[in-house]
Amino acid sequence: MHIIRYRDLKPTPWRNGAGTTREVMSFPAGTEDFDWRISIAEVDAAGEFSAFPGVERILTLIEGELLVLTVDGVEHAMERYRPFRFSGDSATSCVLPVGSTRNLNVMARRGTVKAYLSIVELSKKRAHPVFDDQVGILLQGNAVVTATPTDSSPSGESAELGTLDAVRGSDPAPEVLGRGFLAVVTLESETA
Repeated sequence: MHIIRYRDLKPTPWRNGAGTTREVMSFPAGTEDFDWRISIAEVDAAGEFSAFPGVERILTLIEGELLVLTVDGVEHAMERYRPFRFSGDSATSCVLPVGSTRNLNVMARRGTVKAYLSIVELSKKRAHPVFDDQVGILLQGNAVVTATPTDSSPSGESAELGTLDAVRGSDPAPEVLGRGFLAVVTLESETA
């Protein structure tokens, strides 16, 4: 079971230097020409977004009240937990009508990977699996992730997830149980 702790993620400047982000995970790891990348960005001021030619983006407001995104001249009011897909080729900027925000940012290279993002309300009675082509990120609440028992670990292993901690899916799928909201990113290969 692979868990990424938010507290261990180092802030790095945006490509255009106008903000900071914390990379949760990418492939290939640490490269600018990634096939896909998941990050959490802090937006403290209005301004331009970095351009990512050839990349599809999904942006989700995860903290804050409102983010107004302008993509190729069209305004989009972003409310919490409502994913918005747009092209990394587009001229994109934002304003913050009611203060700073934190955003979950999923990027996938067009023709290589197709990314999807769902926000799931967790239950204490029914576990939510995170499959091997997925990453789960706890946005709010309390949760425990449990790996399926194996020969080397007959009782399975479990760990608590804190806010913005992530778990990488595997086969068999770890399961998340608790109260709150989980972002589930699915990454499907488009290459044969």
